[in-house]
Amino acid sequence: MTAATVHTALSTLDQLAPIDLPELTERAELQTRMDRKYVLPVGELAALLPHVAPDTQVLEIGGARVFRYESVYFDTPDLTCFRLAAHRRRRRFKVRTRSYLDSATCWLEVKTEGARGGTVKSRLPYRPDDHTTVAPGRAFVDTVLAGSAITGAGLVFGPTLVTRYRRGTLYLPASASRVTIDVDLGWDDAGHTLCLPDMAVVETKTGSAACRVDRLLWARGHRPTSISKYATGLVALRPHLPSNRWRRTLRRYFQPSTPDS
Repeated sequence: MTAATVHTALSTLDQLAPIDLPELTERAELQTRMDRKYVLPVGELAALLPHVAPDTQVLEIGGARVFRYESVYFDTPDLTCFRLAAHRRRRRFKVRTRSYLDSATCWLEVKTEGARGGTVKSRLPYRPDDHTTVAPGRAFVDTVLAGSAITGAGLVFGPTLVTRYRRGTLYLPASASRVTIDVDLGWDDAGHTLCLPDMAVVETKTGSAACRVDRLLWARGHRPTSISKYATGLVALRPHLPSNRWRRTLRRYFQPSTPDS
Protein backbone atom coordinates (compact mmCIF):
# COMPACT_ATOMS: atom_id res chain seq x y z
CA MET A 1 0.00 0.00 0.00
CA THR A 2 1.48 3.34 -1.04
CA ALA A 3 1.09 6.81 0.36
CA ALA A 4 -0.85 7.61 -2.80
CA THR A 5 -3.44 4.97 -1.86
CA VAL A 6 -3.92 6.56 1.55
CA HIS A 7 -4.27 9.98 -0.07
CA THR A 8 -6.87 8.65 -2.52
CA ALA A 9 -8.79 6.96 0.27
CA LEU A 10 -9.02 10.19 2.25
CA SER A 11 -9.60 12.51 -0.70
CA THR A 12 -13.38 12.22 -0.26
CA LEU A 13 -13.04 14.27 2.91
CA ASP A 14 -12.33 17.25 0.67
CA GLN A 15 -15.88 17.02 -0.70
CA LEU A 16 -17.56 17.45 2.69
CA ALA A 17 -18.57 20.69 4.37
CA PRO A 18 -16.21 21.78 7.15
CA ILE A 19 -16.91 22.13 10.87
CA ASP A 20 -14.53 23.88 13.24
CA LEU A 21 -13.39 22.49 16.57
CA PRO A 22 -15.50 24.72 18.89
CA GLU A 23 -18.66 23.85 16.98
CA LEU A 24 -17.82 20.14 16.91
CA THR A 25 -17.14 20.16 20.64
CA GLU A 26 -20.43 21.93 21.32
CA ARG A 27 -22.52 19.60 19.17
CA ALA A 28 -20.86 16.23 19.79
CA GLU A 29 -18.50 16.38 22.74
CA LEU A 30 -19.65 12.90 23.87
CA GLN A 31 -17.22 12.50 26.74
CA THR A 32 -19.55 9.70 27.87
CA ARG A 33 -20.23 7.57 24.83
CA MET A 34 -20.57 4.19 23.14
CA ASP A 35 -17.57 3.36 20.96
CA ARG A 36 -17.56 0.86 18.12
CA LYS A 37 -14.26 0.13 16.40
CA TYR A 38 -13.74 -1.36 12.96
CA VAL A 39 -10.53 -2.45 11.27
CA LEU A 40 -10.38 -2.47 7.47
CA PRO A 41 -7.90 -2.14 4.63
CA VAL A 42 -7.07 1.48 3.86
CA GLY A 43 -8.20 1.01 0.28
CA GLU A 44 -11.78 0.28 1.38
CA LEU A 45 -12.17 3.79 2.74
CA ALA A 46 -12.49 5.06 -0.82
CA ALA A 47 -15.61 2.91 -1.27
CA LEU A 48 -17.07 3.82 2.12
CA LEU A 49 -16.71 7.58 2.44
CA PRO A 50 -18.69 8.63 -0.67
CA HIS A 51 -21.79 7.03 0.87
CA VAL A 52 -21.94 9.01 4.09
CA ALA A 53 -24.95 11.31 4.43
CA PRO A 54 -24.74 14.51 2.35
CA ASP A 55 -24.93 16.69 5.46
CA THR A 56 -21.90 15.00 7.06
CA GLN A 57 -19.21 17.50 8.03
CA VAL A 58 -15.46 17.08 8.51
CA LEU A 59 -13.35 18.73 11.16
CA GLU A 60 -11.18 21.43 9.60
CA ILE A 61 -8.52 23.47 11.40
CA GLY A 62 -6.35 25.97 9.57
CA GLY A 63 -7.39 24.51 6.22
CA ALA A 64 -6.27 20.98 7.19
CA ARG A 65 -8.59 17.99 7.55
CA VAL A 66 -6.20 15.21 8.58
CA PHE A 67 -4.06 15.67 11.68
CA ARG A 68 -1.12 13.98 13.36
CA TYR A 69 -1.66 12.47 16.80
CA GLU A 70 0.74 11.01 19.34
CA SER A 71 -0.35 9.28 22.54
CA VAL A 72 1.85 8.14 25.41
CA TYR A 73 0.21 5.43 27.52
CA PHE A 74 1.16 5.01 31.16
CA ASP A 75 1.03 1.81 33.16
CA THR A 76 2.47 0.27 36.30
CA PRO A 77 5.60 -1.95 36.24
CA ASP A 78 3.36 -5.05 36.31
CA LEU A 79 1.02 -3.58 33.64
CA THR A 80 -2.09 -3.14 35.77
CA CYS A 81 -4.01 -1.22 33.08
CA PHE A 82 -3.16 -3.78 30.41
CA ARG A 83 -4.07 -6.77 32.56
CA LEU A 84 -7.41 -5.29 33.61
CA ALA A 85 -8.26 -4.94 29.91
CA ALA A 86 -6.90 -8.38 28.97
CA HIS A 87 -9.07 -10.05 31.59
CA ARG A 88 -12.14 -7.86 30.90
CA ARG A 89 -12.31 -6.46 34.40
CA ARG A 90 -15.24 -4.15 35.11
CA ARG A 91 -13.13 -1.39 36.69
CA ARG A 92 -10.55 -1.09 33.93
CA PHE A 93 -8.98 2.22 32.95
CA LYS A 94 -6.32 3.88 30.82
CA VAL A 95 -4.06 6.84 31.49
CA ARG A 96 -2.40 8.68 28.61
CA THR A 97 -1.26 11.98 27.26
CA ARG A 98 -2.51 12.90 23.82
CA SER A 99 -0.50 15.35 21.75
CA TYR A 100 -1.94 17.11 18.72
CA LEU A 101 1.28 17.56 16.83
CA ASP A 102 0.01 20.05 14.24
CA SER A 103 -1.20 22.50 16.88
CA ALA A 104 1.43 21.73 19.56
CA THR A 105 -1.25 21.12 22.20
CA CYS A 106 -1.54 18.31 24.72
CA TRP A 107 -4.06 16.79 27.15
CA LEU A 108 -3.77 14.35 30.02
CA GLU A 109 -6.62 11.85 29.69
CA VAL A 110 -8.11 9.15 31.90
CA LYS A 111 -10.56 6.72 30.30
CA THR A 112 -12.86 4.63 32.49
CA GLU A 113 -15.88 2.41 31.95
CA GLY A 114 -19.31 3.94 32.46
CA ALA A 115 -22.24 2.45 34.34
CA ARG A 116 -23.73 0.89 31.18
CA GLY A 117 -20.55 -0.18 29.43
CA GLY A 118 -19.85 3.10 27.65
CA THR A 119 -16.54 4.93 27.80
CA VAL A 120 -16.05 7.98 30.00
CA LYS A 121 -13.12 10.20 29.06
CA SER A 122 -11.87 12.86 31.48
CA ARG A 123 -9.18 15.26 30.30
CA LEU A 124 -6.95 18.01 31.60
CA PRO A 125 -5.03 20.60 29.53
CA TYR A 126 -1.36 19.65 29.76
CA ARG A 127 2.01 21.17 28.95
CA PRO A 128 3.44 19.52 25.82
CA ASP A 129 6.84 19.31 27.53
CA ASP A 130 5.25 17.06 30.19
CA HIS A 131 3.77 14.54 27.76
CA THR A 132 6.00 11.68 28.99
CA THR A 133 5.08 11.98 32.69
CA VAL A 134 1.89 11.98 34.78
CA ALA A 135 3.58 13.74 37.71
CA PRO A 136 2.12 17.26 37.14
CA GLY A 137 -1.37 15.79 36.73
CA ARG A 138 -1.22 12.99 39.27
CA ALA A 139 -3.85 14.55 41.54
CA PHE A 140 -6.21 14.76 38.55
CA VAL A 141 -5.64 11.09 37.71
CA ASP A 142 -6.30 9.97 41.28
CA THR A 143 -9.46 12.08 41.52
CA VAL A 144 -10.90 10.62 38.31
CA LEU A 145 -10.10 7.06 39.36
CA ALA A 146 -11.58 7.58 42.82
CA GLY A 147 -14.75 8.91 41.21
CA SER A 148 -15.04 5.61 39.34
CA ALA A 149 -14.45 3.56 42.50
CA ILE A 150 -10.92 2.69 41.37
CA THR A 151 -8.08 2.92 43.88
CA GLY A 152 -5.10 4.47 42.12
CA ALA A 153 -3.35 6.31 44.92
CA GLY A 154 -0.74 3.59 45.47
CA LEU A 155 -0.02 2.91 41.81
CA VAL A 156 3.22 4.02 40.17
CA PHE A 157 2.76 4.99 36.53
CA GLY A 158 5.49 5.17 33.91
CA PRO A 159 5.41 5.60 30.10
CA THR A 160 4.83 2.20 28.51
CA LEU A 161 3.82 2.61 24.86
CA VAL A 162 3.70 5.39 22.26
CA THR A 163 1.19 5.36 19.41
CA ARG A 164 1.21 7.62 16.36
CA TYR A 165 -1.29 8.01 13.54
CA ARG A 166 -3.11 10.49 11.33
CA ARG A 167 -6.80 11.15 11.92
CA GLY A 168 -9.77 12.64 10.14
CA THR A 169 -12.96 13.34 12.12
CA LEU A 170 -16.52 13.38 10.81
CA TYR A 171 -19.64 14.86 12.41
CA LEU A 172 -23.02 13.29 11.61
CA PRO A 173 -25.76 15.84 12.42
CA ALA A 174 -28.66 13.36 12.25
CA SER A 175 -27.35 11.40 15.25
CA ALA A 176 -25.00 14.03 16.75
CA SER A 177 -22.27 11.40 16.37
CA ARG A 178 -18.57 11.58 15.66
CA VAL A 179 -16.59 9.18 13.50
CA THR A 180 -12.80 9.07 13.53
CA ILE A 181 -10.70 7.56 10.75
CA ASP A 182 -7.12 6.66 11.68
CA VAL A 183 -4.40 5.79 9.15
CA ASP A 184 -0.61 5.47 9.10
CA LEU A 185 -0.74 3.68 12.45
CA GLY A 186 2.47 3.02 14.34
CA TRP A 187 3.56 1.85 17.78
CA ASP A 188 6.82 2.32 19.69
CA ASP A 189 7.75 0.27 22.77
CA ALA A 190 11.19 1.21 24.10
CA GLY A 191 12.63 1.40 20.60
CA HIS A 192 10.76 -1.59 19.18
CA THR A 193 8.40 -0.43 16.47
CA LEU A 194 5.42 -1.70 14.53
CA CYS A 195 3.88 0.11 11.54
CA LEU A 196 0.65 -0.88 9.77
CA PRO A 197 0.33 1.38 6.71
CA ASP A 198 -2.27 -0.89 5.05
CA MET A 199 -4.70 -0.75 7.96
CA ALA A 200 -7.33 1.82 8.94
CA VAL A 201 -9.24 2.00 12.20
CA VAL A 202 -12.70 3.55 11.99
CA GLU A 203 -14.37 4.36 15.29
CA THR A 204 -17.94 5.54 15.73
CA LYS A 205 -18.69 7.50 18.89
CA THR A 206 -22.40 7.68 19.58
CA GLY A 207 -24.74 8.28 22.48
CA SER A 208 -26.08 4.72 22.30
CA ALA A 209 -27.76 3.83 18.99
CA ALA A 210 -25.72 3.00 15.91
CA CYS A 211 -25.13 5.77 13.37
CA ARG A 212 -25.20 5.77 9.57
CA VAL A 213 -21.51 4.90 9.29
CA ASP A 214 -22.06 1.83 11.50
CA ARG A 215 -24.78 0.67 9.13
CA LEU A 216 -22.62 1.34 6.06
CA LEU A 217 -19.84 -0.74 7.54
CA TRP A 218 -22.24 -3.57 8.47
CA ALA A 219 -23.60 -3.61 4.91
CA ARG A 220 -20.04 -4.15 3.65
CA GLY A 221 -19.43 -7.05 5.99
CA HIS A 222 -17.49 -5.21 8.70
CA ARG A 223 -18.40 -5.79 12.33
CA PRO A 224 -17.12 -4.09 15.48
CA THR A 225 -13.71 -5.47 16.36
CA SER A 226 -11.99 -5.93 19.69
CA ILE A 227 -9.00 -3.64 19.32
CA SER A 228 -7.27 -1.23 21.66
CA LYS A 229 -4.44 0.90 20.37
CA TYR A 230 -2.75 0.41 23.73
CA ALA A 231 -3.46 -3.20 24.66
CA THR A 232 -3.47 -4.74 21.17
CA GLY A 233 -0.35 -2.81 20.18
CA LEU A 234 1.42 -3.87 23.36
CA VAL A 235 0.62 -7.54 22.75
CA ALA A 236 1.85 -7.26 19.16
CA LEU A 237 5.19 -5.97 20.43
CA ARG A 238 5.32 -8.27 23.48
CA PRO A 239 3.96 -11.63 22.28
CA HIS A 240 4.44 -13.24 25.71
CA LEU A 241 1.59 -11.17 27.18
CA PRO A 242 -1.92 -12.69 27.44
CA SER A 243 -3.62 -12.10 24.10
CA ASN A 244 -6.81 -14.20 24.04
CA ARG A 245 -9.07 -11.16 23.85
CA TRP A 246 -7.32 -9.81 20.73
CA ARG A 247 -6.04 -13.03 19.13
CA ARG A 248 -8.39 -12.87 16.15
CA THR A 249 -7.61 -9.19 15.54
CA LEU A 250 -3.87 -9.82 15.77
CA ARG A 251 -4.03 -12.78 13.41
CA ARG A 252 -6.25 -11.09 10.85
CA TYR A 253 -5.01 -7.51 10.74
CA PHE A 254 -1.56 -7.18 12.29
CA GLN A 255 1.72 -7.94 10.58
CA PRO A 256 3.91 -10.60 12.18
CA SER A 257 4.94 -9.16 15.53
CA THR A 258 8.70 -9.21 15.09
CA PRO A 259 9.75 -5.81 16.42
CA ASP A 260 12.53 -3.81 14.86
CA SER A 261 15.51 -3.46 17.20
